[in-house]
Amino acid sequence: MADELVRLTHINKAFAGVIALRNVDLVIERGKIHCLVGENGCGKSTLIKIIAGVYQRDGGTVLINGKEFSRLHPIDSIREGIQVIYQDFSLFPNLTVAENIALNEELAAGRRIVNWKNVRQVAKDALAQIDVQLPLDAPVEEMSVANKQLIAISKALRQNAQLIIMDEPTSALTEREVRALFAVIHKLQQRGIAFLFVSHKLNEVLEISESIIVMRNGRIVSTGERSEYDHTRLVYEMTGQEIREKSYTFTPDMSRPPLLRVDRLNAGNALQDVSFEIRAGEIVGITGLLGSGRTELALTLFGMYPIDSGTIAMDGRTIRLDSIQDAIANGIGYVPEDRLTEGLFLSQAIGKNVVVRTIDHLRDRFGLTDPRQVDQQVTEWVRSLRIKTSDPALPAMTLSGGNQQRVVVAKWLASNPRLLILNGPTMGVDIGSKNELHEMMKTLAGQGMGLLVISDDIPELLQTCNRILLLRRGRIVTELAPQETDENKLTAMLIED
Repeated sequence: MADELVRLTHINKAFAGVIALRNVDLVIERGKIHCLVGENGCGKSTLIKIIAGVYQRDGGTVLINGKEFSRLHPIDSIREGIQVIYQDFSLFPNLTVAENIALNEELAAGRRIVNWKNVRQVAKDALAQIDVQLPLDAPVEEMSVANKQLIAISKALRQNAQLIIMDEPTSALTEREVRALFAVIHKLQQRGIAFLFVSHKLNEVLEISESIIVMRNGRIVSTGERSEYDHTRLVYEMTGQEIREKSYTFTPDMSRPPLLRVDRLNAGNALQDVSFEIRAGEIVGITGLLGSGRTELALTLFGMYPIDSGTIAMDGRTIRLDSIQDAIANGIGYVPEDRLTEGLFLSQAIGKNVVVRTIDHLRDRFGLTDPRQVDQQVTEWVRSLRIKTSDPALPAMTLSGGNQQRVVVAKWLASNPRLLILNGPTMGVDIGSKNELHEMMKTLAGQGMGLLVISDDIPELLQTCNRILLLRRGRIVTELAPQETDENKLTAMLIED
């Protein structure tokens, strides 16, 4: 019999009559890497919070380390060795690395005076467990996402973790940082620590997992060993249907100048002699490691990052991009990497987010807007982009990640851009929404729009782009055609020095 750490039996949970979990059975074994997958809204987060004691189940039994808990509280879960690393890491940004790692122990000890030597030693020992060195006195807010992840893991280890649950741990990591994280996971597994790895990135799930759990509509619909799954089966189990992406074919019109031409662009230390072009109807991908200059390139083309030298031309005409207004006036739109803080007004209505870019064009000569015109435009974009909402008057925060991304795209499409820059367009969205966003991108390109897609999701670039440009230290070092490469080759090129 397997060495069980956690056993859930017939777990049920509902919120205001809406069923989130239905008759869920789950076993987590010691020292094993389990992966939990499913589309947004399938119940993954609710299940995690049941295990963590954050939510109380409506029915069923919970056993941890062989003990049955009639009512599981967070402190019970922690005492049994359950540690959850959420997407926000639950760290204090204004405290140092050492303070974040040692804080719980200092509180538990009830000391009235902090022993700073002990704080630093605790942090040093915790980081040593995963063979990592970080500046102990640096504020956490100055750390990269990858380092925050390592700090959270080190903090969990000081709580005698037996199971570490990681919610979307690689959503903001580069390929190299993912490799480093996986090495840490394997190192800790050798010490008998189990992992529950939750991710939308199916290629990573298939790489890191030993056991796979698939959820759909509040139920566990499939479980098994890694060897029983491939990408096609995972997608089918998650969605209940086969999803096959068709490649986007593009034939450039060489009789016309490129939609966008960038020539010998230099911008601070971020971009060095960058030259490329995009034709109307073409999807061009940009990838590179953190610090390669990919986001700076997007911001430069959107007028947010100053240019030192070089030229940018649209339709053969040189343009200046000294501000966002210059970019918009030249038909350039930008969907940012962080849709929550940069792309949406989360507390505002979905409809208001859709029309925020075009509201001035809906005003009459007295500065008043016609509510019927506004409603008509909102309804049109909600319908055409299949934004799933019961009412556009609801706040944008009520939408799933995929639908939030559609709102950001709708905002820019409403202003009729000719070039759309998408930075991490499907980050954090489920496989169904991802496929729909890819199809939308191909449709826009088919209508003559140029798209610049910045992503470190290699399968995404191979499935959607006509050409892929690899950035390294601010320079374009390689141009690839998707049909002439594959995921392994491109990944190897991406992480090589």
